[in-house]
Amino acid sequence: MRFLAKVTVYCREFGLRLGLRWSYARIRAHMPIGGSRRMVIQPPSLAHAVSVRMNPSSDEQVFDQMFVRREYALVCGLVKEPRFFLDLGANVGYAAAYFANRYPGVRILAVEPDPGNYQLCVQNLAPYADRVQALQGAVWSRCTRLALSQGSFCDGREWATQVVEAASESEADVAAWDIPSLLDMAEQEAVDLVKIDIEGSEAALFAANTARWLHRVRNICIELHDQHCREIFFQALRDFEYDLAEVYEYTLCLNLRARARTKDRSCTVAGENRAR
Repeated sequence: MRFLAKVTVYCREFGLRLGLRWSYARIRAHMPIGGSRRMVIQPPSLAHAVSVRMNPSSDEQVFDQMFVRREYALVCGLVKEPRFFLDLGANVGYAAAYFANRYPGVRILAVEPDPGNYQLCVQNLAPYADRVQALQGAVWSRCTRLALSQGSFCDGREWATQVVEAASESEADVAAWDIPSLLDMAEQEAVDLVKIDIEGSEAALFAANTARWLHRVRNICIELHDQHCREIFFQALRDFEYDLAEVYEYTLCLNLRARARTKDRSCTVAGENRAR
């Protein structure tokens, strides 16, 4: 019954032919005899097909999140007339492809540290190369080089690749940039949406130097992976007002604006200045 329910959902979202094809490919991939380890498929929301690595890859689940559950549909409904997106933790490019189709005029910088994910991300985003750039690397609170940590977080598959501080330069695998550097690279003064899904590195990103860039961000969509990350994130946003929403596993902070200082606080600061 559960299998039939899934097939029904796929056929409803993709149409009968494509829904049955995707269902069959998933069944074959999970059978002992196996099937094709990669599938090229064009969901209705995209103008171009994307490549999916089948089981045991995590791509199947990411594909379903994006194109069956349509987890970013509400985000797109709330972000109006964007010009520039940062996709931090781009995985294999499904989110960037979705945004590029939803907003034909938007420019996107998609950042992904995992080499295998990045290779497929470049392939999936190639049809949008005039306005979508894929960059292999990570985002951090400063420009540095980091070490990849694969297979130890969450279920250990491709969507769970992490970056960590390298014990030495020889152990560093990947370049990392802070957000001001990414904005400069893209020649953008501000970013309309920052999508952040970086497997716990959000704690490092928001723990330091946020005053250099948060005022240049209009909307944030972030997956917060534990309570520690959540506390650091909201502490970093303490000087901002925003509209808060929760969509699936994502936290949305929309319409960021600097919090106005209260009159009493302004008087206290002025008094302190005179005392000095």
